Amino acid sequence: MTPEQKRRYNRHIILDGFGTLGQEKLLSAKVLIIGAGGLGAPCALYLAAAGVGTIGIADADFVSLSNLQRQVIHFSTDAGQLKVTSAQEKIERLNPEVHVEPISHYITAENALKTLEPYDFIIDATDSFASKYLINDACVLLSKPFCTAGIVRYSGQLMTHVPGSACYRCLFPEPPQENQVETCSMVGVLGSAVGTMGTLQATEAIKYITGVGQLLTNAVLTFDALTLSFQRFDVETNIDCALCGPHATIHELNEYSFQPCRKS
Repeated sequence: MTPEQKRRYNRHIILDGFGTLGQEKLLSAKVLIIGAGGLGAPCALYLAAAGVGTIGIADADFVSLSNLQRQVIHFSTDAGQLKVTSAQEKIERLNPEVHVEPISHYITAENALKTLEPYDFIIDATDSFASKYLINDACVLLSKPFCTAGIVRYSGQLMTHVPGSACYRCLFPEPPQENQVETCSMVGVLGSAVGTMGTLQATEAIKYITGVGQLLTNAVLTFDALTLSFQRFDVETNIDCALCGPHATIHELNEYSFQPCRKS
């Protein structure tokens, strides 16, 4: 590392168990954040500040006024701009050493495997079940580690997957029906609570890359902002999982049409 890098990342370097080696791992890592909204915004900022060498950001949406209550990487003057462009500008101002790869299209069954393949860790910062199942399936098929989070109203949940641990389908085999889902555009969401979950996703990525601590694998973490309480629930891989079980039947990606929050 250069003398400037040693000054910038000093508080990491002096951490027990982290040190120069951990920071060097971050500097050479590649993380893809899918979604530049409420979860992806704080996640991107903290990963950039931490010195992750390459950050990919995938989103085809544009910044709107209603985003600004929670999507802290975007400013009022960014309204109408592509979210990936807005996010890239803020990341490069925060840490010019970070290489940003803006991906201005949605992740689909056609492009997911090719888009995710170059990255070391994937952040699912999307806000629809269709996207979450697609990302989960792509990551498992590619043997990619990822962290997924979701939040509505005042509460959220988070889980991390690495090859061999429980995947999203182990817990929830199939997407819910449209009439079973409350969305952020329907019932609202507390902006700071979304930020809490996105920051935790960044922490999981940093832990995976550096090898520090214990990942949230084979577990689900829930968060209730109203009581400021966290609960961890241990889970197991599902032997009947159609994606990662021994008798898997899912071997290719399928597109789910239900996208409840994409336009909000």
